[in-house]
Amino acid sequence: MAYPSVYPTGTTMYDPSRCFNGFTVYEAKEHGVIVMDMNGHEVQYFKGLHGFPPKMLPGGKLLAQTGERSTKFSTQDKFDLVQVDWDGTVEWRFDRYEYIEDPGETPRWMARQHHDFQREGNPVGYYVPGMEPRTTGGNTMILGHKDVHNDTITNRLLLDDTVYEIDWEGNLLWEWVLSEHFDEIGFREDSKNTLYRHPNLRPARGGLADWAHTNSMSLLGPNKWFDAGDKRFHPDNIIICCRDLNSTMIISKDTGKIVWKMGPYYDTPELQAIGWIIGQHHAHMIPCGLEGEGNIIVFDNGGWAGYGSPNPASVTGEKYATRDYSRVLILSP
Repeated sequence: MAYPSVYPTGTTMYDPSRCFNGFTVYEAKEHGVIVMDMNGHEVQYFKGLHGFPPKMLPGGKLLAQTGERSTKFSTQDKFDLVQVDWDGTVEWRFDRYEYIEDPGETPRWMARQHHDFQREGNPVGYYVPGMEPRTTGGNTMILGHKDVHNDTITNRLLLDDTVYEIDWEGNLLWEWVLSEHFDEIGFREDSKNTLYRHPNLRPARGGLADWAHTNSMSLLGPNKWFDAGDKRFHPDNIIICCRDLNSTMIISKDTGKIVWKMGPYYDTPELQAIGWIIGQHHAHMIPCGLEGEGNIIVFDNGGWAGYGSPNPASVTGEKYATRDYSRVLILSP
C-alpha cells in the first residue's frame, strides 16, 4: 500500500454526538500556545509562550513558560513558569530555583521546570467539579531538574528529577530529590549494573544522564482510601511516574519516603495480571466527583524503557523491556 500523496489539513472529521466537546490547548513549537475549538478554529493565540504543558486556569488565564535552556547544556529545562491573562499579560512569574551560568549564554535564574506542575486548589491540572486552581495567591508544585553527582547510580552527571513547592511570592517551601531515594526504588543487581554503565545519556555537556525521566507529577487529593485509614494515600502525597524506570510511585509529603509503587518489575500475581507497564505517562489518581474516583489511571506507552539484563531486544540491557502497542489502564491502588 503506497503512502498518500495528499495530506489533509485542518479538521477532517467531527461528529459532535461522539465527542467530548470543548477546547484544545497546545503548543505550536516556535510559535506559541493556541486554544482551538472542535472545528479547528483558533480561539486564542498566546504568542511566544511555551507549553510543557500549557494549562488553562479559571477566567481564561494560562500557566505556561517563556523559553527553554539551550540543548547544548541540558534537555527540557524551561526558563520559568508564568501566569498570563487572556490577553497574554504576565500576572505572575517564577524562575528562582537555580542560577544558571552556561558558557556563551547570558546568566539567568531558571525554574528548570519540565513536564508538569500543579497550582493549589486542583491536584491534577484539569477541570474537576469543586476543585478550581487558585489564580491569586496559593502555592505551586513543580516538577524540575537538578544536576547531581551520585556514584551509587552512575559515574556520569545526573540530570536528576526534583519535585518542589513554592508559595505565591516564589519562596521555596519543600523539595524532594529522586536520586536520594534510589535504594527505595528496589532495583535488582543486574539493573543497577546496566544503569551504571548506560544511564540514558543525553548529548548535552558530553553526556548528561537522564536516568529516570520523570514525566508527570500530581497530588493525590481527597480520596476514599485515605478516608478508610490508609495513610499511604494522604491527599497531600504526590504521585509521579518515571518513564525510563517503568515505575509509578507515591511520595509521602511528610517524610519524603516512597510509600507505594508499581515497577520497576511486574512479578507479583497482581502485577502479572496487569502486565508490564513500559515508559508510562500521566499517572494520577482520579479525583473525587469523577467516574472511577480513587482509581489510578495511567497511559502505558509501550515502546521501550527500563534497565535489566542484556537480551535479544537490548544487547546492553538499557531499554530492555519492549512492547509494540500502547494502552490506557485504570487500576485500583
